Amino acid sequence: MNPLYVALGCAVVLLVVGGLATPIGPWYHALRKPPWQPPNWLFGPAWTVILGLAAWSGATAWVIAPDAATRQAVIILFAVNAVFHFLWSPLFFALRRPDWALVEVVFLWGSLVALLVGLWPISPFAAVLILPYFLWVSFAAVLNAAIVRLNGPFGEDRHSAPAAPPPS
Repeated sequence: MNPLYVALGCAVVLLVVGGLATPIGPWYHALRKPPWQPPNWLFGPAWTVILGLAAWSGATAWVIAPDAATRQAVIILFAVNAVFHFLWSPLFFALRRPDWALVEVVFLWGSLVALLVGLWPISPFAAVLILPYFLWVSFAAVLNAAIVRLNGPFGEDRHSAPAAPPPS
């Protein structure tokens, strides 16, 4: 089986599952967000490009890997990243816990650092293909932190609406 097709299949699964785990409804719309947040319509195309590049990266590293142990390392690096990639959306959107998502995004970011470091000796090109993903998650982490800062604490009593604005 062609490694690129397998990698693209995994990317499509992440896109579909991530999309299903991202209910954008009244709760999300009621959150205060920084003025520099991209428009909502941009996130789908951005993730499609980013995960397409990640699939290309994985397939490239797999093909170039000199032995079975290196191919296994590539699979482990991408599998760990996929787990952390998958966890963020349900934490932020389904559970309505941007604060927990902010903690989780550190692990997602770390998995991307591991991919960059782990792929570089196998294929610098494969590592470079991960850079847009790394940069987008870095930006998303800053955006996540801004949303937590702007909306105060989250929890059981916060499932319906964000906190009132702080007094002036």
